[in-house]
Amino acid sequence: MTCVNVGTIIWVLLCNTLLGSSLGAPTSKYINVVNFGAKAGGKIDSTEPFIKAWQSACTSLSPAIVYVPKGRYLLRAANFRGPCKRNVTFLIDGTLVAPEDYREIGNSGSWILFNHVENLTISGGNLDAKGAAFWNCRRSGKTCPVGARTMTFNWVNNLVVSGIKSINSQLSHLVINTCNNVLVKNVRLIAPDQSPNTDGIHVERSTGVTINGCTMKTGDDCISIGDGTYNLFMSNIKCGPGHGVSIGSLGKEIDEKGVRNVTLVNSIFFGSDNGVRIKAWARPSNGFVSNVLFQNISMNNVENPIIIDQNYCPNNQGCPHQTSGIKISQVTYKNITGSSATAEAVTFDCSPSNPCQGITLEDINLTYSKKTVTSSCHNVGGTSSGTLVPESCL
Repeated sequence: MTCVNVGTIIWVLLCNTLLGSSLGAPTSKYINVVNFGAKAGGKIDSTEPFIKAWQSACTSLSPAIVYVPKGRYLLRAANFRGPCKRNVTFLIDGTLVAPEDYREIGNSGSWILFNHVENLTISGGNLDAKGAAFWNCRRSGKTCPVGARTMTFNWVNNLVVSGIKSINSQLSHLVINTCNNVLVKNVRLIAPDQSPNTDGIHVERSTGVTINGCTMKTGDDCISIGDGTYNLFMSNIKCGPGHGVSIGSLGKEIDEKGVRNVTLVNSIFFGSDNGVRIKAWARPSNGFVSNVLFQNISMNNVENPIIIDQNYCPNNQGCPHQTSGIKISQVTYKNITGSSATAEAVTFDCSPSNPCQGITLEDINLTYSKKTVTSSCHNVGGTSSGTLVPESCL
């Protein structure tokens, strides 16, 4: 057969799949959302055609490709639910746009939701959640909807998300919840620096997640890491503006599953409120953070390049006069360089009832406007070696 370019480099993957039968692989079922009634232009609701295309793919006895051509497609809250019979790929060559009225998706929790799916690939395309009106409502003090995350994955295993660009999410852009074996690569997640709670990627209760080559400019954490996250590997991340890469906040509840084996390497932070942060509520908890590595990281005018805060208590509500039960141990900071936007570049403010243990600083070189840069340690034990600017307080 002959393949015709469908608009972007996506066609390479598409054509290879369609030609699979000639290579001895099973032929994939190709499903164009336009054939189910989706209309480009961004004015006509295409939610039902998208759901019907998904159902056709999900029930296919052969691997299926749902294809979204160039154009703008209006979607209200959409739940793409499994389990599916075979692998499903969503190839997006166009732009998915939310309704102009933020209230139409504002109480859904998630604008685009994938539930209980095995072997799912999301590739390419743009997501425009039109979150500005929702943020304005939040700032005004009016009664507002709870808000919608742009794309959420619940109980999705063997997942690949690549090449998407998400702008102006009402809340978090991508949420990975209770998933296993996930790869997120080459995504761009963008919202203004004052947009509330617009985390780039949020991971929780998931195992075996890799995030690589992603750019995040947000109003909250570039990547936030919740409890029950194990074996998370992040590399080549560009973060800023935003609140940095944060483990936590943890410890809001007594019963939490903890965080173990988290790695961030070869990444750059630009003008973010934090660099690498571990954050825990000053409340009793049986949670923990262990085996964390931050290595080969460049800070550029970052307010808190290295910080552990176990006294998180916003507005002094629900936690005054308490201490954090989160046990933090075996955290290594290695080859972290660049500039701090504040004089205190390294802050370890750990719990008096559960001091941080096994903290390692190695080859840290952070400057502050050519002035003296400092570090601060409370209730923390560990070791330091190599070049250390600021001087280690361990």
